[in-house]
Amino acid sequence: MRGSVAQAHDAHPMQQVVVDLADADATAHAGAAIAPLLGGGMVVTLSGDLGAGKTTLARGVLRARGIEGAIKSPTYALVEHYRASSLYFYHIDFYRFADPAEWETAGLTECFRDDAVCLVEWPERVEALLPAADLALTLTLASGGAARTLAARARTERGSQCVDAIAHAFRVAPAPG
Repeated sequence: MRGSVAQAHDAHPMQQVVVDLADADATAHAGAAIAPLLGGGMVVTLSGDLGAGKTTLARGVLRARGIEGAIKSPTYALVEHYRASSLYFYHIDFYRFADPAEWETAGLTECFRDDAVCLVEWPERVEALLPAADLALTLTLASGGAARTLAARARTERGSQCVDAIAHAFRVAPAPG
């Protein structure tokens, strides 16, 4: 298994990890690894091509937080919401946005609040309007099969804890910073 953890030294300290995911179960496992660390006010972005596993990873987060029943892709509804104890999870998908101005009419600003975690697919479609992410996840399909590569980049201390959890879950040794 390939993987590395590195610290970036810039105005906003960042930590990142890159891991290979063998299949959909491993992708869900990555989501489950960060689930206990997600707290109110956090934003997690999920980038990658169609079929790369963004919803599978989000489903892993939600299952690990105790959500039962159907966990659907929000592609057509734009947002699916779930409640886990006193915390709300909003799974948002901007794939269908042709213009970032649609953000205003969609009313999604109210999802980004202190008692909620927002899991955001296709963040690049509304990047200028989106609150800063604590954790940016990018999934890339490997050639052939169900394998993927996950790159996780922290942008806050809470995001760094999530990167550490992914590194631990996939037994990746931290690289010198």
